[in-house]
Amino acid sequence: MSERIPIVSFFSGGGFLDMGFIQSGFDVVYSNEFNKKFAKIHDDGIESWASFYNYPYCKITSTESLLHISPHTIIETAFGNNKPQLWGIIGGPPCQDFTMNGNGVGFDGERGKMTKLFFNRIRKMKPSFFVMENVVGLMLRKEQRKILFDILKTYILDDYYVDIRTLNALEFGVPQYRQRVFIVGFQKKQFPNLKTNNQNVYPEITTFCFEWPTPKYPNAWKKYDWPKQNPFGYTPIKPQNVPIELCVESCLLKIEGVANQNEYMLFSKKANLREDICEGDTKRRSFKRLHRYRYSPTTCFGNNEIFLHPYINRRITVREALRIQGVDDNYILEDGEKSAKFKVIGNGVPVPLAVSVAKQVYSTCMANIKKEC
Repeated sequence: MSERIPIVSFFSGGGFLDMGFIQSGFDVVYSNEFNKKFAKIHDDGIESWASFYNYPYCKITSTESLLHISPHTIIETAFGNNKPQLWGIIGGPPCQDFTMNGNGVGFDGERGKMTKLFFNRIRKMKPSFFVMENVVGLMLRKEQRKILFDILKTYILDDYYVDIRTLNALEFGVPQYRQRVFIVGFQKKQFPNLKTNNQNVYPEITTFCFEWPTPKYPNAWKKYDWPKQNPFGYTPIKPQNVPIELCVESCLLKIEGVANQNEYMLFSKKANLREDICEGDTKRRSFKRLHRYRYSPTTCFGNNEIFLHPYINRRITVREALRIQGVDDNYILEDGEKSAKFKVIGNGVPVPLAVSVAKQVYSTCMANIKKEC
């Protein structure tokens, strides 16, 4: 990339969305994560990963609640007196109030209110562009969707072109069925030539024609002969037409008994003696045993949701969980509380999906920015 674009990251979590943007021509100049345990995980992983590839990186700038940080303070901390013409904001506000397994309170919940806060900060800080990602629950229910569109109309649509799309990480080479809603916006003043979409999926609002990334494996969950279940201990044959990249097998550790870079960071085996659970039995509320030649269900570690190794009698490790999220092996975490690590991993955006979206944002910026603004 000839010109790197600065971005501010809110609700940074483990930094997976940031990693996608860093790889695609952006520099994170300010990051915020309220959970101090998540912030420590972020800093360990981002530093080891970015240092290995010689990427510029930013550790968590502030762990104060975004509610208590003024827009002026964020801009001043990020840019000093030299705010650039072209810059953006990215983030994934807490999603638990919108998830299928959550409490269903949506925008009324304390976490749900953070989505409104995110757009409030966009309105006040006026970035050139923004990207927000969240769970599909944000858009599934009609009443939730109406509230979201009302928020966009109140804070965003006067000044920004907006487009919305649900993307599935499995279609982008991640061995996991994971749908995420992305909302992308570009400031009308700086991008006057963007075209509005006359065939909008959401007629309640006017969107523009953002060039969303093209899936590598379109409709992958329907396209291939995915295996069902096998008794634990049975060795299945891989279906010929199933890409190994989309299989959990591509994420599993190959050498048992060798500890290296989080490979054997896992919970005690005492709770894992569940040979009665078939390989591929992933419809359970907990103790889901993955299938080696199938993709993982959506990772959501926490609340006793446990994933088991397909053919070894144990839970999956931190490293295997990271790989299922498309995270590079050079993202290395220090020893510490395992539950926080699994939770932050499960909360993240699969990195290859983040890369695909970020590249399109970068291309749109470079092709359409009004230079004299």
